[in-house]
Amino acid sequence: TEKLKYRIAVKMTAADYFRLLTRSHEAGVSPSEYMRECFRNGHVKERLSEEHAGYIRQLCGMANNLNQLARKANAGGFHDERWDCKVAVARIHELITKIGI
Repeated sequence: TEKLKYRIAVKMTAADYFRLLTRSHEAGVSPSEYMRECFRNGHVKERLSEEHAGYIRQLCGMANNLNQLARKANAGGFHDERWDCKVAVARIHELITKIGI
């Protein structure tokens, strides 16, 4: 096996530290080996890109518009807002497709 020659320091909360100790003990390995295995086999969720964050903001705005349309529809009938709702739903589907949800 390859010699381990690099060392890094990791800060963690007490809860995370004790979770690491518990899980490494349950797995029968050292905390260092447990973290190495997590690094090799684990998965970290990516942060949202600026592009995706923009899509989320657009979706929030559309949700607000749909809420306003729903209030209008509840107050005075649905027929006048039907086209606006269809357009909003189509834009939402388009953004969801771009985001990849």
